Parts: sequence; structure tokens; C-alpha cells
Amino acid sequence: MGFQLYKSGQGRHLRGGTGVAAALVDLVFCYYLWTLLSRYLAENAYKPYLEYGIPAVVFAVLGVAVFFYVNKPNVVDFLVATETEMKKVSWSSRAELVGSTAVVIMTVFALAVFIYAADTIFIYVFKNGLRLW
Repeated sequence: MGFQLYKSGQGRHLRGGTGVAAALVDLVFCYYLWTLLSRYLAENAYKPYLEYGIPAVVFAVLGVAVFFYVNKPNVVDFLVATETEMKKVSWSSRAELVGSTAVVIMTVFALAVFIYAADTIFIYVFKNGLRLW
């Protein structure tokens, strides 16, 4: 029978991206596991086999689990629908993006200056009191 991909021609980009992201998370987890094992395993004849073998087996098992999860019909249908909707999105042009980013940065800077000024005034008033006469 062998392995067959559900809807193999659809959602390839998003399915591949999901697999790559999961593989990176798997790799980081296995590196963390390797550092723990290398730190806490006692010096014995089996240390290299355990230190490198356990993370390799965990990486392979998680990789197979991710493959089967990403190939589940309901997950594939979701990924295919997501990729289809992403193709319909109207993306902003570079000029619009740069202009919007500049507006956001200027607004954040103006707000920071306003909050700094208000904070300074409040500190002065609460330390010295408000003397109106």
C-alpha cells in the first residue's frame, strides 16, 4: 500500500512550510535534549550511544508524527483552504507599506514624548505640590 499524500497536488507550499517549521522546532527540542543528556549522563561506555542515539530517535519519531499529522484529511483541508484564501488577499504595495510604517513610527514617538512630559509634570507636582499662589 505505501504512503500516499491526501490531496497531493494541493496546498503544497503551506504543507511544506508547516513541515519545515515543525522540523525546526523538533531540531531545537532534540538539541536541548542532547545538552541535557550530555550534562547529566554518567561517564560510562554507553554514554555516546545514549547521548546521540536518544535525540536521533526522538527526532525521527517526531518527524514521522509530524508527517502523519500534516497528512490527516482535516488538517490538509484546513491548509488547502488557508492557501486558497491567501491567494485571494490584496497585498499592499511597497510604497503603501513604507508610508504606513513611517506613520506608525512617528505616532509612537509622539506618544512617547507626550507620556514622558506628562510623567515629568506628575513627578514635579507630587514632589513639590501644586502652588497656585
